[in-house]
Amino acid sequence: MKKVVSMAALLAVLTGCMTNQDSGVYGSESMSEESLAGGTPSLNDSYLMAAAPKYYIGNAYKVDDVQYIPSEDLTYNQTGIAGIIPEELNGQKTTNGEMFDMSQMVATSKTLPLPTIAKVTNLDNGQYVIVRVNNRGPFVNTRIMDLSPAAAQKIGMNSQAKVQVQVLTEQSLAVKNATIGTNAVTEVEKTTETMTVEPAPQVAPAPAQQPQPAPVATGDYTIQLAAFYAEDSADSMAARMKTYGDAVVVNEGGMYKVRIINLDAARARSLINALRTNEGMAPGLLKAGRWVNPDSI
Repeated sequence: MKKVVSMAALLAVLTGCMTNQDSGVYGSESMSEESLAGGTPSLNDSYLMAAAPKYYIGNAYKVDDVQYIPSEDLTYNQTGIAGIIPEELNGQKTTNGEMFDMSQMVATSKTLPLPTIAKVTNLDNGQYVIVRVNNRGPFVNTRIMDLSPAAAQKIGMNSQAKVQVQVLTEQSLAVKNATIGTNAVTEVEKTTETMTVEPAPQVAPAPAQQPQPAPVATGDYTIQLAAFYAEDSADSMAARMKTYGDAVVVNEGGMYKVRIINLDAARARSLINALRTNEGMAPGLLKAGRWVNPDSI
C-alpha cells in the first residue's frame, strides 16, 4: 500500500510541472542512433543533430520565487535531481516547435538554449545517455531536468534520481548552426523581438575544387548531407546539391533527409572531400543502407 501511495504522489508532482510560466503546456514555452565512441554523438545522428523549427533561449522567468535566466552556456555542468516527463504529454509541441516523442532521447531544461545536446549521467549507477534538450521545464524548483521515458530507462531511472548534466559543446554548436542556417530565424527573445539572420552569401567554389556532375551510375554508397523537419528546406538543399550528384530527399522516420545516391567508393570519397572543403559540411556515409565511417573508404 505504501508503494501505491508513493507512486500516486510522484504522478501528482509530475503533473504539477505541466504548468509553464514560459508558455503553457510543459514548456510549450526527437536520436535515431548513438555513436560508437563512448556514446558521444556525431553529425551522423540524424534525429539528435537535426535542425529544429527555431532556436530558442527566452526571457528570465520565475518558478515560485526563484528566478531563472536562460542563456547560452557551453560550459554548463551541474548536478541535481532529474525526473521523468509524463507519457501523456507524448505528441505535444515543445518550446522550440518540435513534437515531444517519448521514445526519443530528449529532455527539458530551465535555462539551456533549445536545442542543446547534453550528456546526462545517473550518479547512482554511472550510466549515461546523450539527449537533445528541446523543451523548457521542469517547473518545480526541486529538479534541474526531466528526461523522456526512453532516456530515463536508458540510465536505469524508474523515478527521480541524482544526475550530472554536461553540455556537449561541439554538438550543441553544430545543431545551433544547423537550425539558424536552415531556418534563418532565431528566437532569442532577450529584447522580446524576433531577430532575422541573413543567410551567408553563397560563394562559388574555386574551379580547381569544383566537382564535375556525377554521371548516371549505380553504387553501394550514399552520402547524407542533412536532415530536416521542414520538407521545403530539404528540397531547397537538394536542388543546390544537384551540382555534386544525384541529390534526393528521403522521407524517413518523420524527417526529410538530403542524400546523394548511387555512388561507388571512389566517387563517394571525392564528394566527401569536396563537400568538406567547399561547403563546410560533415557528411555521413552509408554503404548498402548501413552507416559507415566516412574516412573508411
